[in-house]
Amino acid sequence: MRIALDAMGSDNHPGPELEAVVEASKRWGDPILLIGPEDLLKSSLANFQYDPKLIKVIHAPEVLQMTDSPARTAKGKAESSMAVGMDLLKSAEADAFVTAGNTGGAMANALFRLGRIRGVKRPALGTVFPVKDGQAILIDIGANADCRPIYLQQFAVLGAVYAEIILNKPDPRVGLVSNGEEAGKGNLLVKDTYPLLEKSGLNFVGNLEPKELFAGEADVAVTDGFTGNILVKTSEAVAKLLTNLIRTEITSSPISSVGGLLSRSAFRRVGVTLDPAEYGAAPLLGVQGLVFIGHGRSDTKALINAIRIAREAVEGDLMKALETAITSRL
Repeated sequence: MRIALDAMGSDNHPGPELEAVVEASKRWGDPILLIGPEDLLKSSLANFQYDPKLIKVIHAPEVLQMTDSPARTAKGKAESSMAVGMDLLKSAEADAFVTAGNTGGAMANALFRLGRIRGVKRPALGTVFPVKDGQAILIDIGANADCRPIYLQQFAVLGAVYAEIILNKPDPRVGLVSNGEEAGKGNLLVKDTYPLLEKSGLNFVGNLEPKELFAGEADVAVTDGFTGNILVKTSEAVAKLLTNLIRTEITSSPISSVGGLLSRSAFRRVGVTLDPAEYGAAPLLGVQGLVFIGHGRSDTKALINAIRIAREAVEGDLMKALETAITSRL
């Protein structure tokens, strides 16, 4: 298995990327392709102990910045680390590509260099989302701010396949994110999407309010990218706020501190569940290749988990499953 990693993607590149590939090569023993300016990466790798047979540096002299125009750089920066990574994927020199770079740039490069799976109108970003007693897939979380009902129907199919392979949930329950659980609730997009999902052949459980989503009443939650992105960012912000409030209250008095010490292991487990770094990166589902996009603020832990998720997708033959599902259901 050959995972390609954009060494110049994260906000603090290439430090977290270098640490991640060294650790990942030791953990799994498979070759990793590290993409970026060759001189910089090779001189930086000299500070680590690693097996040189497992980490191959691929030269890419250009860097895609967060401020770059996605559409222009997809064509204008053909030697960026992101573009080179996509090209490796297209030529089958890599089995999956991971980046913590510009999401719009990743979307544009994937469409320009890889293209869409036949029948897919818009690729979507899906992520593993913590819910009661487990996890769910939330899709789309930012690739498509403006959507049509047919897009959401396709997102549901893509998300269901991902849930089957990554979460090991056969016939996953699919819900439509809305402001009410009744069939008639929602904006025009939700109302027009509802009958499409009813007829899709998926295990459609109806509309999902946020309380049903967090209660684990669906394995796949479908929404447009604008709503999904706000939902993810709000959830992460609330989780961080609650963590800080609890930490402050625990240290507010000697008695609270004693209770905090006794509950430390429980708090640690909750912290792991709510930590975005545990989920690595979100797959860009619907393009002709396995592309995973992480937070710009991804640290070493997040990037290692992104590599892990990419490996699981390759092992589960996600691409073939997605192509089969799109062909058979749409």
